[in-house]
Amino acid sequence: MEFETVRQGDILRINVLAERIDAACAIQFKDRMRELCGTEPARVVLDLQQVDFLDSSGLGAVVAAMKLLGKDRRLELAGLSSKVSKVFRLTRMDSVFTIHNSADAAMNSNASAA
Repeated sequence: MEFETVRQGDILRINVLAERIDAACAIQFKDRMRELCGTEPARVVLDLQQVDFLDSSGLGAVVAAMKLLGKDRRLELAGLSSKVSKVFRLTRMDSVFTIHNSADAAMNSNASAA
């Protein structure tokens, strides 16, 4: 699973360069997120624009990444496709995460929900 990262001030943007986050790659996803996020920054924006499929294992991996950041840091999501957005709505995880329409909108916001 490939990622691309961009740093802007105290925000780390992580672009997921894969079409799927599922059982086959969930562990790899969590491991890479741990490596990329380290102990900083305060905000991490996960750009899921290229992700077209997310199953329960993938959702669990995203939640695990949020927990990895701890209480003092935030994981925000951006660019959810309609299929991925539906998973977050059906599981009510859309009330747990700040979700932005796009990564650019997230990077230019003060962490307000979109």
